[in-house]
Amino acid sequence: MKLQGNIVDIANKRIFKGEITIKGGKIIAIEEKQHDVDHYILPGFIDAHIHIESSMLVPSEFARIAVKHGTVATVSDPHEIANVLGVAGVKFMIENGKQVPFKFNFGAPSCVPATNFESAGAIIDSEGIKSLLENSDIKYLAEMMNYPGVIFDDAEVLKKLEWAKHFNKPVDGHAPGVKGEDISKYISAGISTDHECFTYDEALEKLQKGMKILIREGSAAKNFDALIDLLPEYFERMMFCSDDKHPDDLILGHINQLCARAISKGIDVFKVLQAACINPVKHYNLDVGLLQIGDDADIIVVEDLNHFKTLKTYINGALVFDEGVSLIQPIIFKNLNNFNCKKKDVSDFKFESSSKQIRVIEALEGQLVTNELIAEATVENGNLVSNTENDILKMTVVNRYQNQKPALAFIKNFGLKEGAIASSVGHDSHNIIAVGVSDEAICKAVNLIIENKGGICAVSGSKEKIIPLPVAGIMSDKDAETIGRQYAELDTMAKALGCTLNAPYMTLSFMALLVIPSLKLSDKGLFDGSKFQFANLEVK
Repeated sequence: MKLQGNIVDIANKRIFKGEITIKGGKIIAIEEKQHDVDHYILPGFIDAHIHIESSMLVPSEFARIAVKHGTVATVSDPHEIANVLGVAGVKFMIENGKQVPFKFNFGAPSCVPATNFESAGAIIDSEGIKSLLENSDIKYLAEMMNYPGVIFDDAEVLKKLEWAKHFNKPVDGHAPGVKGEDISKYISAGISTDHECFTYDEALEKLQKGMKILIREGSAAKNFDALIDLLPEYFERMMFCSDDKHPDDLILGHINQLCARAISKGIDVFKVLQAACINPVKHYNLDVGLLQIGDDADIIVVEDLNHFKTLKTYINGALVFDEGVSLIQPIIFKNLNNFNCKKKDVSDFKFESSSKQIRVIEALEGQLVTNELIAEATVENGNLVSNTENDILKMTVVNRYQNQKPALAFIKNFGLKEGAIASSVGHDSHNIIAVGVSDEAICKAVNLIIENKGGICAVSGSKEKIIPLPVAGIMSDKDAETIGRQYAELDTMAKALGCTLNAPYMTLSFMALLVIPSLKLSDKGLFDGSKFQFANLEVK
């Protein structure tokens, strides 16, 4: 097979008219050759850090959409499903991904559970990490979210890091806001990347101390604008990633969108493509071709080098996307889950109090971090309740692995004026999380999730809508177009109920992620992520 076009040689920073010869899935020749073809040929895009589960799609369905945007590979942390099902969940992701022509590169989830302050469905200890890292399908130790454990020499955390060194596999980082001596110690433990930088200065310090920094633009967490100006100088040590991307967003675009945005800011195209195509392969030692003779023919054909509209995608020389159509076929698979709690009563969501003030989680648009606010309490019949006028709403996290009393807190900036929204996608333990204007609405939403053994939903007095997620309670067994359409409809309903957030369900899913400061809620209670300890809802 031969391909003609304007060949983008990233390594030598040149573009030339040429012809590529492919045989047996490999590039056997690249020749300069005159022709009349206008399109461009370049290596495929790679998402350098993503949780496939957050797309609500199993890997095989994710692949069918990703190739439409020129993505040929991902560096995927399966810690979402691991928190639900343990090692069995990781194996499900690997085996499902192998059924399609796409290059998934899975890591060993380092923090299952993410902390000891929440209830997950499984535990992966250092021996479990060893058994995973022994597997050639596991390419790296996934993000070490327990940065306090690294900084304060937690024995179990250090064992996990030692196993990664033993097997000579990279270690991903997760150290939001960590600076100074603390980040120096974190890096010295062998941790090589971070995708959680809030600011230019934070990323610059980490780059200068030897880390590789990922520019992240997901459905909720976004740091492209904060970090992109570092790319021109540090293009050899930066990568692009999504981290978490909901299905409606994935249908619209992927890493190609970040490349287009970078180009629009005047950044050199070769530096942009170095981050998008080359650096992940070299850092993680991926079996992905880089458009060199002898490489796997992992190639994309794009319309231009401004918008990167993908015309064709090849993986191992096989055409997997052509002129608007994904050629990857759907596969049949067996669902697996872990959902064991019973339906709740409205009384379970009451919080008896006479407190004048309460601690409130302030959700921030486009961020995983939150603030802590002190607000006036609204008490009715001795029960703390939502105050829609001031946008201080009751929220809950309900243990889905066993029957426990729901944990309760209050949150600002969801903006709901009626009803409630809920989800069993609640990072990282994936308990049920809900926000609503009343105890009745919250109870209704939570029970709808329980009835379906997983999903995301919205309820009002007269209407309810749910997307069931039967695969581990976090993924659908449907195709991306179906889920993308259903998700867009659910998002519209949440906003019709008054929600003012751009991505309400993605934001909601991170309000139980304790390793991201400041204030969050686990199934065990309100948690101060800055102090790494529980906090009192009531301010005495």
